[in-house]
Amino acid sequence: METESTKKVPYVTICFIAANILIWLVLEIMGKTQDSEFMLSHGAAYRPYIIQGGQYYRLFTCMFLHFGADHLMNNMLVLGLTGMRLEAVTGSIRFGMLYLFSGLCGSVLSLYDKTEVMNPAVSAGASGCVFGVIGGLLAWAVFHKGRVGTLTAKGLMGMAALSLYFGFTTAGVDNWGHIGGLLGGFLLGGIYAAASKIRNSKRNHI
Repeated sequence: METESTKKVPYVTICFIAANILIWLVLEIMGKTQDSEFMLSHGAAYRPYIIQGGQYYRLFTCMFLHFGADHLMNNMLVLGLTGMRLEAVTGSIRFGMLYLFSGLCGSVLSLYDKTEVMNPAVSAGASGCVFGVIGGLLAWAVFHKGRVGTLTAKGLMGMAALSLYFGFTTAGVDNWGHIGGLLGGFLLGGIYAAASKIRNSKRNHI
């Protein structure tokens, strides 16, 4: 029988973190994850290959690739801190859907970055997914008295704003991927939060 404590274990968050780390380790053993050509040959996103070459699978595979240990650890640290909070309130299946949907939104929006059209770059990382989790938390907080546990809507907005500012002031960052992930997570998180509020309202009137 499932206990109260086991219900709170963020299984999907743990699985996503484990998958990202395992994939990075395998690729690092095979080659060099900081090399763009190597990453491109293993599923990183590259606009000409996706648009002209029809390799749309890269919109998905790029979400599980990282350029070096620092890139990986930064994303996994934020995912661990935020993912467990969001998974606890949405449930594991909904959280997993939001994570993947946000990542795809980030991948798609990054294709339409005007600078990418003229000077395409190889891109990869779970940043779009992570920004989506932050967006999902923010949406949940908006619908639930301005907070998710100890996290407040103002704090989450500040976190998102600082992260976006850091991206725009740092070279080589896929900012449109971050924005796409944030918007995708906020959209789906808002749908989850609204549905949850409606369900709770119906229970209270029974």
